[in-house]
Amino acid sequence: MADITSDAGTSPHVSRPGADEPARGTSQPACRDAIPDADLLACVELLFFAYRDFTRGADAVLEEYGFGRAHHRVLHFVHRNPGMRVADLLDILKITKQSLARVLKQLIDKGFIMQRAGNDDRRERRLFVTAKGSRLAEKLTTQQSRHIESALLSAGPGAAEFARRFLFAMITESDRPRVEALVKLASGMRAR
Repeated sequence: MADITSDAGTSPHVSRPGADEPARGTSQPACRDAIPDADLLACVELLFFAYRDFTRGADAVLEEYGFGRAHHRVLHFVHRNPGMRVADLLDILKITKQSLARVLKQLIDKGFIMQRAGNDDRRERRLFVTAKGSRLAEKLTTQQSRHIESALLSAGPGAAEFARRFLFAMITESDRPRVEALVKLASGMRAR
């Protein structure tokens, strides 16, 4: 394994599995020289900048409410999946119960989300957005959707389909079936 703190070598190197080793999160063997390191590093950096600009507008709106990105994610998934269980939300977000409890309490206390007992199991907590929560979720989604629409139009024909395939491929392979069902991909398009 390469020492990333070493000054040896002057060019950055992306550590990749050998030709016979599967890449992490896939069952496919990696091809050592398939994509030049410089291209991979450019993609890493472009993802950082794209995420920065994708979240910028939403962050400004959330700040007005004293909320952050964790609040946004909770609000988004509850809005898109009314009646979801707290356990399902934990599984989606991959955060601790303590982290979710803090964020959820703030959203409930400020009237953006409400909690109800399950119909079959009264111990189960089901989550719903309030009218106020729905308005905020839609405002944030509209803003980010327009940002993505602008980028896809700028990228040209076929960009939307390619972007969906690329983003889907970035997801850990074992999570893909659940994510695909959750995302409800538009027009029946199946990510591959």
